[in-house]
Amino acid sequence: MTETDSGINTAPVRLAPGDPAPAFTLPDADGTPVSLADHLGRRVIVYCYPAALTPGCTTQAVDFTAAAGDLAEAGLEIIGISPDAPEKLHRFREQEQLSITLVSDEDKQVLTAYGAYGPKKLYGKEVVGVIRSTFVIDGEGHVEKAAYNVKATGHVAKLRRDLGLA
Repeated sequence: MTETDSGINTAPVRLAPGDPAPAFTLPDADGTPVSLADHLGRRVIVYCYPAALTPGCTTQAVDFTAAAGDLAEAGLEIIGISPDAPEKLHRFREQEQLSITLVSDEDKQVLTAYGAYGPKKLYGKEVVGVIRSTFVIDGEGHVEKAAYNVKATGHVAKLRRDLGLA
């Protein structure tokens, strides 16, 4: 762990299989609260992405939407988390015809709790932002899989293979 001169911890926590998934209740694209607790008893893919309506995040969201039926048949629901406002998520959902649940974490507390917000490399420069990450949460609310710094392109196909669904 690292600390800044102000003493604030800047290194993100990293979740690992078996860890309890941080609880959350966040507004979706329509402003309706979505809670991880509402999904107990079912497996959930929670994926964290930097910004709606950007090329990489659009690719990933479209891929998750395309795979949503197969993932649902395998007992997996999908929740995407970004720091975007619900209004932007609504535009994203409508523009790209997304059928997955997108929630807003404007204060980045949930992203931080998942270790998906913090220092990262962007074009060789260190910046602070959303670390593209994906988690599979089991029916009891524990992390089954955690993947950090995932690539937007091809990630859903890789996840499906990792889950034995491809």
